[in-house]
Amino acid sequence: MEHAVLHTEKLCKTFTNGGVQQHVIKNLDLEIQEGAFTVIMGSSGSGKSTLLYALSGMDKPTLGKVFFGDEDISGYTNDQLAVFRRRHCGFVFQSIYLLDNMTVFDNVMTGALAAQKNSPALVRKAEDLLKKVGIGEEAWKKWPNQLSGGECQRVGIVRAVINDPQILFADEPTGSLNSASSRDVLDIFTELHSKGQSIVMVTHDVKTALRGDRVIFLSDGAVIGEHIMPPYGTDDLKSRRDGLQAFLDQMGW
Repeated sequence: MEHAVLHTEKLCKTFTNGGVQQHVIKNLDLEIQEGAFTVIMGSSGSGKSTLLYALSGMDKPTLGKVFFGDEDISGYTNDQLAVFRRRHCGFVFQSIYLLDNMTVFDNVMTGALAAQKNSPALVRKAEDLLKKVGIGEEAWKKWPNQLSGGECQRVGIVRAVINDPQILFADEPTGSLNSASSRDVLDIFTELHSKGQSIVMVTHDVKTALRGDRVIFLSDGAVIGEHIMPPYGTDDLKSRRDGLQAFLDQMGW
C-alpha cells in the first residue's frame, strides 16, 4: 500500500495587491506518495511555484492544511518551519544559490552544519556525492564563480541531498542550463529517484517532465488532471513522450 509522505487539505493561498485579492491556490487536496517523482506543470501564473513553496514550508498557506506524514505543519511558526525544512527537505532552484565567499566543498557542508551535523563520515559522504555527480577533487577548493552553471547546479544538488531529505523540492532546476548540463542534472534526479528519493519538481519543459512518474497539471490554482508514467528508462521514450504530449494537449497546454 502506498504511503503519502505529504498531503494537503483544502489548501488556499491568497495574495493582496493594491487592495485586490488574488486567489492563487484554491481549496487544493493533494497527496504526494513516498518515493514518487511528482512533476507540477501548468501555464504561467497557474500557481506552480506558489504550490511548491506551500508544500515545502517555505511559505504559509492562507487557509487549509499541509501534513508531512501525520504532522500538520501549516500552523508552525517561522522558526519551526526553518527547523522542519532543515530536517526533512532539500531544495534545488533555477537560480543557483551557492555562497560566493565559500569554496565548493564548504558550500556543500553548509547544509550539514545547518542541521548540526558534522562528522568524518559526513565529510566522506560529501566527497562521494561530489564525485558521483562529476565534481572531482580539483574543483572542491574552487569558488563558485570558477565553475560552469551546470557544475554549480550539480553542487547545489549535493548540498540539497547531503542530509538525506525525505523530500527533494525542485523549482525549474534546468531552467537556466544548456541542453547538455540539463541532461546531466536530470540524470542525477533520475538516479536519486531510482534509489527511493521522493521528488516534487516544477517545470514548464516537456523533456524535463518526462523524468517523473506522475505529472499533475495546475490551472488557476487547481489540479485539473494528472498523468501517470512508469519509471524513466523502463519504457519506450517515444511512447512516453507521445503519451505525455497527448495529456498536455488535453489540458490545453
